[in-house]
Amino acid sequence: MSIPFSHFASQVQPESAFTVLAVAKELMAAGKQVYELEIGDSPFCSPPQAVEAAVQAIESGQTRYGPSVGLDDFRAAAADYVNREFGLEVTADHLIAGHGAKIFEQLFCETFVNPGESVLVFSPHFPTYPANIERRGGRVCLQPLEERHAFRPQLDSIKEFLDREECPRAVFLNSPHNPTGGVTTLEDLQGIARLLEGTEVSVFSDEPYDQMVWSGRHHTMLEVPGMIDRTVAAYSFSKSFSMSGWRLGFAVSSPAIVARMGMLMNTSLSCVPPFIQEAGVAAMKESILLRDQQMATFRENVTHLVQSLRRVEGVDCSMPGGSFYAFPNVSQICRKNNITSHGLAMYLLEGADDQRGVACLGGECFGDAGQGFLRLSCAESRESLGDAVAFIDEAFGQCEKIATYLDQNPNYRMAESMF
Repeated sequence: MSIPFSHFASQVQPESAFTVLAVAKELMAAGKQVYELEIGDSPFCSPPQAVEAAVQAIESGQTRYGPSVGLDDFRAAAADYVNREFGLEVTADHLIAGHGAKIFEQLFCETFVNPGESVLVFSPHFPTYPANIERRGGRVCLQPLEERHAFRPQLDSIKEFLDREECPRAVFLNSPHNPTGGVTTLEDLQGIARLLEGTEVSVFSDEPYDQMVWSGRHHTMLEVPGMIDRTVAAYSFSKSFSMSGWRLGFAVSSPAIVARMGMLMNTSLSCVPPFIQEAGVAAMKESILLRDQQMATFRENVTHLVQSLRRVEGVDCSMPGGSFYAFPNVSQICRKNNITSHGLAMYLLEGADDQRGVACLGGECFGDAGQGFLRLSCAESRESLGDAVAFIDEAFGQCEKIATYLDQNPNYRMAESMF
């Protein structure tokens, strides 16, 4: 007799990038050459200072439980880091350590969202946002990000959410934005803050790409006076410091919110391992030059990839304001071949050629608003990016192969409503 899963567990889906990654790895194991542009993982090694600090911490016995909010020295170092980077004036009491940035989606919702309350999410969106809202019984309200507005959140969308919803509770922001590369300006943030005055609406500000703003600098909602009392801003070591496998991040908020999230952390993951936090301290204090050199490489790669994609017939690709992704508009190719953009991505991986393929993500992996786009990561060498685009250019021109792939995978055909 099988025991039924909960409704939530039965419906939850894994992050799409890892699903495509698994297919790519399977094909590579079978001998296929795959250009891996599907996942946002840095190709660089973790900072040697961080590795050395972790080894020393392990050897000195820092392998026991630590405080749920994080070690004092980690929180102090993180406070100094955001103060220096963003012109803030926070202390260690405003910081909580976490297992990457993603865990704070869940902790934020546990802290603020009650069943039946509404949460605004701009779409395309990071795939785990809806799951973490629905985990709390929250109602996901989607508003589109549009290319004509550089994929920036529009104040009219927030006003509509506040006016329409009976129980508006939270707004999710993500800048630089994954997958579009849109960058929210300080003026945008100030406008959002004005709309939220006098409400009980809180803000989750997801900022793992804070060091990947390609014009000007990153702005956070924490810069707007008074907003720290209703905002949780999440940061990660995965992108800026090439430490994705360490699962280390932190969030910044008011001391009262941090203390409450610390209690919630204690009931689930207990704490971030102390030796991993010590690696983070070393990264923030001793690896900034290396970080900046790697960010410059990502910027060059993004520019190269966008310029290359613009030469592919039927592709329109804007330069992203931030992040290390290109988000080309391939709607013309999708309509011509009656294929979804996710189907087009899978065709590039599985069906275009027996010996080679490109792994990337269809825009629908980030919600229906992503239809007609692809997301390609720039976390590869310049040579690999060039070879991948050459492959894409050739594959898009082989309409008969696309038709054959669709016959074999009819679930990738566009619905009439998509035309």
